[in-house]
Amino acid sequence: MLGSLLNSLFGCSHQRTTFPLTPGHKMASATHRHGTYVVCLDCGQEFHYDWKQMRLGEPVTSRPATSPAAAASFSPRIAR
Repeated sequence: MLGSLLNSLFGCSHQRTTFPLTPGHKMASATHRHGTYVVCLDCGQEFHYDWKQMRLGEPVTSRPATSPAAAASFSPRIAR
């Protein structure tokens, strides 16, 4: 409870992160991710990762939303 109170006041410190992840060629094109990134295990925020300096970089910008045409192609058809 104390941790959640401090997190709401000061924000997440991003101390616990995943090992740096680099998506493969097929996965990168499907997820629109390019380069290495890490994810904070406490808040879920994604950050670019710099292997040369071994440090967190800028937060990953939000992923592009799927287009309405692509979303409609995955919707189930209603039988009439």
